[in-house]
Amino acid sequence: MVAQTASLSLERRASPDAIAIALSLPVQCRLAGLAVPTSATLAFSEALALLGPRGLGDLYWAGRATLVRRPEDLPVYNDAYATLLAASAGAPAEETLASPTLTLVADLEGGWPADGPDPLDGSDDMEVRYSATEVLRTVDFAELDDDDALDRMLREITVRRSLRRSRRRRPDQHGRGPIDVARTARRSLRTGGETMHRVVRTRRSTPRRLVLLLDVSGSMEPYTRALLRFAHLARAGESRVEVFALGTRLTRLTRALGERDPRAALVAAGAAIDDWAGGTRLGASLQQFNDEWGIAGMARGATVVILSDGWDRGEPELLGDEMARLHRVAHRIVWVNPLKATDDYAPLAGGMAAALPHVDHFVAGNSVAALDELAEVMAE
Repeated sequence: MVAQTASLSLERRASPDAIAIALSLPVQCRLAGLAVPTSATLAFSEALALLGPRGLGDLYWAGRATLVRRPEDLPVYNDAYATLLAASAGAPAEETLASPTLTLVADLEGGWPADGPDPLDGSDDMEVRYSATEVLRTVDFAELDDDDALDRMLREITVRRSLRRSRRRRPDQHGRGPIDVARTARRSLRTGGETMHRVVRTRRSTPRRLVLLLDVSGSMEPYTRALLRFAHLARAGESRVEVFALGTRLTRLTRALGERDPRAALVAAGAAIDDWAGGTRLGASLQQFNDEWGIAGMARGATVVILSDGWDRGEPELLGDEMARLHRVAHRIVWVNPLKATDDYAPLAGGMAAALPHVDHFVAGNSVAALDELAEVMAE
């Protein structure tokens, strides 16, 4: 925890009637020549309602945040505040202007201590907190070496699957959908053959199958652990989520990533992958997936997510053909390429150029914020 204090305060005197000052401050600002529209007055009132009567420091900052719209208006506002405070306290304006101390506290460790200073303790000192967690969300995984912070941020991502209409029907309590004639007739027997209640059945929505194909080659090594952790978030506790590793061969990781404990799941996945940080044969691995798993039924109607930078040591034509086969049976194909986040990136590599025509969504997965965006795309 690093704290830097910018002293903005003058000596405080005994607090006068804060309510009278609060009611008069917008009027005094107008008399001083400050343009205060009705919307600013309403915002000032809402700010005071949220803060409550805690002190003159809150009154000053509430007015400054809502009544001052331009930097050049600040001296006018300060004069109006000082004049009003002096009139209420019966002292010269120069001696009474009270501007609270502003403290900037930066959280560099990702959490606030339970016994730390409370910004709502009723004092006039104002503490503005800054958290490094929001900054780390946009840091590239290749530059992020804090595993604990990474795990903490990834746990906040909610992975949801897109929905599809099921062929099965269920009773609809709201009366939407076609009438179930058989059930309606049976129920009418309770009322002497009179149809008093109609039984309506409608098709329900079920989550689509999700298939994740993760490139574990050497070029993807800076991102592999974070993407495996994301795959574990999607897989843990879900029965219709499949995970495979793409390298020089295809490796199924569904059972390994089914562990509830993230660290145990990553250890089990690492033990299952024999070609970790090796070469890449995307076309051949995808062909094996299509032949043994995908075309046979796993990828039919599913959302398929391929996490790879597109570098392939095999033939680009083979990758293009297998992507076309996969696209014909899958609901959607999402390609996640961490290199897409770079400003000068263009999908010119042979494998990426061959696969891109068969991709529905092309996104970056280089940071926590990018994975959060990916989760939203997967849920569409």
